This record gives sequence, structure tokens and C-alpha cells, in this order.
Amino acid sequence: MPLILPFRNFTFLMLCVALPIAIGSFIAVVMPSLWQPNQTEVVVYTSLDEEFSQPIFDEFTRLTGIRVLAKFDTESTKTVGLTQALFAERDRPRCDLFWNNEIVNTLRLEQAGLLSQYVTAAAEEFPAQYGSASGTWHGFAARARVLIINTDLLPEEAWPSSIHDLENRDWQGRVGIAKPLAGTTATHAACLFSVWGEARAREFFRAVKANAKVMSGNKQVAVAVGNGELMFGLTDTDDAIVEKEKGLPVKIIYPDQGLQQLGTLFIPNTLALIAGAPRRESAEKLADFLLSPAVERMLAEGPSAQIPLNPRVRYQPRVESPRTIRAMEVDFEAAAKQWNLAAEFLRQEFANAD
Repeated sequence: MPLILPFRNFTFLMLCVALPIAIGSFIAVVMPSLWQPNQTEVVVYTSLDEEFSQPIFDEFTRLTGIRVLAKFDTESTKTVGLTQALFAERDRPRCDLFWNNEIVNTLRLEQAGLLSQYVTAAAEEFPAQYGSASGTWHGFAARARVLIINTDLLPEEAWPSSIHDLENRDWQGRVGIAKPLAGTTATHAACLFSVWGEARAREFFRAVKANAKVMSGNKQVAVAVGNGELMFGLTDTDDAIVEKEKGLPVKIIYPDQGLQQLGTLFIPNTLALIAGAPRRESAEKLADFLLSPAVERMLAEGPSAQIPLNPRVRYQPRVESPRTIRAMEVDFEAAAKQWNLAAEFLRQEFANAD
């Protein structure tokens, strides 16, 4: 005899069968579109000062409609803090594009497998040494590591010409350096460990620590020279040019230009897409925009006076470039491998220095 269910029970049974099917169809068809990252946004971690980078992000948004959500560094942690965040987020990336104002920490991320290959025509005209052969990072818009001097305090015949002048005991307490735990000062240190070797680099930094005022950042060094607190100091061209263009009595010296000397270190900005970037399409568009001649020209003509690396860029130079002075020869990948060794030594020496 066939089983006859009351209408109400039959309806309930049909719902029990149909509902899971409907939910499954909703998850399979509708939910992926809800979970898909918003490609009208892009998340950027950048160590370039907000005052220099935000106008460029604003222009990109105006041209494309893609909103840039930027995470900036702090003056004390610089690139190191953002790099640590990227390591911490490696299993669930939040960042799409890393705009680093130096190179060594980008290479540390590459060596750890955190970067994604992106080969783009926008990078084709840059010199090969300023980009990864595999396309995992792209260099642009460099700065130089320079000495800034106060010309009211130092006569021309006494002007320093080398980073070794930071060790000169005649100027003890009247010269300055940024704490070499982050930013371009830490990158400079890793390069010196690579070029000089560990023993000589340790000796140099111990001598500098004993002789110089250690300040929180390169900007603070440049400001202290400009206001006469220091005779000279080691900084970057973007911080030095600000003091010079204020009309203060300062001069920029490109160190170690003698035949047997190191040359001046130039450090490019670098761009890298993060492996597993949630908004890759938007990140690629922003990377191409940042590598464009228009952006390098904006950075060159803006307050930071950064140095274009694309030979197509036409601008009025305010600082020297690798085309006009002798640049330090350095293997940045070798410097990145020296990072942990150099960083541990410098933490021990400088963590409590001021």
C-alpha cells in the first residue's frame, strides 16, 4: 500500500530536499562574486614619505577611478616595519603592491618567496641593473647617500669629502647620522658589509657611533645641519635638497669621488607585487603607472628631487645622478644576504644610541 503523507509533511519534506540544493547553488554561483576582492581598490604599503607619494596616488585615482588604500611607514621604523608586516601576513596577504623607497628589503622579500613575477612593458627602458631579471621587482626614481654641510660653520677648505670623515675625532659631537636600524641608512650599512666585509664594516660603525650624534632619521640629520646644530651629517638627497631650497646655508657633497674611493651610493625605489595579492589587476595598473616617465618626472620635479632612471625622462636636474658622478658599485643581492648579520650587529651597537 503506497505511503500517503499529509500535505503539510510532504511540503516540509520537499523543502528539506530543495533547500540544500538552493543553498549550494547560491554558494557556487553568487557567493564567489561577493567574496571577490574589489578591483576598484588597491592596497599599497609604501615607505616613501606620505607628502611625496600621496599626490601620485591621487593622480592615479583621478585617471583610473581606482582608489589607493595606502599604509605608510613611520620615521623610526621605515622600510623595516613594513617588511616585517609583509612577512607576518605571508599566509594571508593584505597588501597588493609594495612601494619601497630602497632595495635591500625588497630583495629580502624576494629571497623568501613573497613576491610575484610581473613582466611589464613599462619597465623595458630602465637599465637592467635596476630591475629583477625574472620580473619580481622593478627599480625607479633613485636617491643618493650624501653629506650635507653647514657652510656657515665649515670653511670650504675644511669640507668633508668621504663617509670616513664621520670618524674624524676633530668633529666629535658635531656630525650626525641616522640610527642605522631602518630605511636607507640600514640599507647603506648592508651594502658596506657586503663591499668591505664584516670586520671593516663593524670597525667603521663603532667609530661613527663614538664620534657622531645618532638621530632618529635622515630628515632629522638634515634639519640639524641646516639649523647649525651639526656641522655636517650623512643623509639622503631628498632630505638634503629640502634644507638647501629653504635658502639655508647648506651644501650637498657627493662623497668618495676619488679614484681609490667607493663612490656615492645611489638607492632606487622599488616596486613589487605581493604573491597572492588579492587585487592583482588593480596592482598591475598601479605598478605600470608608477613606472611611467610621467611619475619619475613628478618625483624629480617635486620636493624630494628624486633621480629618474628611465632615460626617456626629460627634466631639470637639481641633484647629481649616476650619469654625472661616480656611483658606488654594489651587488644589492649580496647586500640583502648580509642584512641579518649587519642588522644584528647594529641593533647591539645602536639600539640605545641617541
